[in-house]
Amino acid sequence: MSLGGCIILIAAGAVLTFATDWHMKGVNLDLVGLIFMIVGLIGVVTFSSIARRRRVVMPPSTPVIEEDRHHRGGYGV
Repeated sequence: MSLGGCIILIAAGAVLTFATDWHMKGVNLDLVGLIFMIVGLIGVVTFSSIARRRRVVMPPSTPVIEEDRHHRGGYGV
């Protein structure tokens, strides 16, 4: 699951928990919303820990010193 999917789960759970007044027989929508939010938060934490592990730290680059390979005496000398 990507980060976007986790955020969508959190948003859908918040809508179900806080913004609806529906009553369905046998289904507690507040609980379903809380479960969606918890699963979304677990996904965000998991995604961020995996992304942190995949981050590659490049060592500082060493400067390149170019040598002057041209003759200073002039043309053809």
